[in-house]
Amino acid sequence: MRTVWVWGDQLNVDLAHLRGSSSTDTRVLLVVSTAKLAERRWHVQKAHLVVSAMRHFAAELEQRGYEVDLRQADSLRAGFAAHVAEHAPAEVRAMEPASLPGRRLLDDLDVEGVDNDHFLCPWRDFEDWAGDRQRVKMEDFYRWRRRTTGVLMDGEEPVGGRWNYDHDNRKPPTDDLAADAPRPVRSELDDIDRDTLEHWLPDGLYGAPPDGTWATTRRRALARLRHFVEHALPGFGDHQDAMVTGAWSLNHSLLSHALNLGLLHPREVIEAAEEAYHAGHAPLNAVEGFIRQILGWREFIWGVYHRWMPGWLEENHLGADLEVPPAFTGAAETDMDCVADTVRSIHDHAYAHHIQRLMVLANLATSAGVDPKAFTAWMQGAFIDAYEWVMVPNVIGMGTFADGGRMSTKPYVSGGAYIDRMSDHCGGCRYDRSKRSGEDACPFTTLYWDVLDRNREVLAGNHRMGRQFHTLDQLKDLEELRERAVKVRTLLSRGEL
Repeated sequence: MRTVWVWGDQLNVDLAHLRGSSSTDTRVLLVVSTAKLAERRWHVQKAHLVVSAMRHFAAELEQRGYEVDLRQADSLRAGFAAHVAEHAPAEVRAMEPASLPGRRLLDDLDVEGVDNDHFLCPWRDFEDWAGDRQRVKMEDFYRWRRRTTGVLMDGEEPVGGRWNYDHDNRKPPTDDLAADAPRPVRSELDDIDRDTLEHWLPDGLYGAPPDGTWATTRRRALARLRHFVEHALPGFGDHQDAMVTGAWSLNHSLLSHALNLGLLHPREVIEAAEEAYHAGHAPLNAVEGFIRQILGWREFIWGVYHRWMPGWLEENHLGADLEVPPAFTGAAETDMDCVADTVRSIHDHAYAHHIQRLMVLANLATSAGVDPKAFTAWMQGAFIDAYEWVMVPNVIGMGTFADGGRMSTKPYVSGGAYIDRMSDHCGGCRYDRSKRSGEDACPFTTLYWDVLDRNREVLAGNHRMGRQFHTLDQLKDLEELRERAVKVRTLLSRGEL
């Protein structure tokens, strides 16, 4: 009998690892690694999601007649060795893991690998498309994939005559936005969920315990997909970048966790959204914006991860060296309302949406000079949908400009004015987003100008930042701003901001 080794983010019977297999000749191995659970401080909902979903998948396979070897082990390598010693399989095959350390482990163990088909664009196809380009643009990739797949296409032209409706999807929040947003689907924790929480997880995890928000089975994931398409997708487009205090989910899909576990395939998610548009249920700007996140951004991220790793994780173009702020990790409270609301969302749900991640957390981290590798490691442990292939491009490449512009042409940094425009946070905040210096100056505004000033030699030649440096040179309070910035960075590091 042969063994198929299924990894914790490949939990679907319709993927390449089990395609063509039979319960009569195939045993399935799943390994829960205690070393992996101990390698960082995980949010309890993230650790629970992965382990419980693996256990549910093992139960599903057994119901289908497979013999399943689900084992806890000191490491993935140790679990594999113990399985081979016990069962002596005729052969072992596995689907190529999404992240590089997994690929290397399979090579070391001489396990037969099959191409990963949990993505629509294999990373080798991405390499062929990218060729010898020094920089690759997501928009170019996205249009290529639209043409290749025919998604939202009318012959050779995009449906509606435009490729991208991003400009229509940046409206600030309205008074009724949170009230009109649908409530997320929740499922009662079942016996496997509860047992996983009580007996399978290590001490030292943090955050609110699981509440049934995140799907641990394919059936639950499909229910969340239907709910999103029916109730949230129609309102997703206009305000997808908005931030509202206490409204952690708004019209966001909350499907990335299920996609990244394998419980949902990107193809079926895209098809469901496209069908909603053609049925007149959701407007084009909402559907195109959502599909761009999956067919465009998600697939692009996986491609560039394989293109530029492993060295990418070590890059630190701006020489940032501060530790992750206590205000981010929950070790200290903060008077910055936007940060406080984002951190509450992470504590309660292991989640914050893309603008909170980019323009609150990464913005402040970049401006303050937080070490990008440490910041990446923290985010990987904190977020329900985070894996190495997800976080390295999003943080090293886009969020912190640590790669010097290989992925983004300029740093994603801004002062408090952007947060004021896109959120309701600034009205009651003790910091004044319009002030650069002084005790009540917004830390985002202070550090925005300071990060440009501190990194003038590195950034001044950037063709997209000429206007910002011209403005910086006109500031009358630059010395006062510099003094305030030193204090802000110190207070941020101490958890006293």
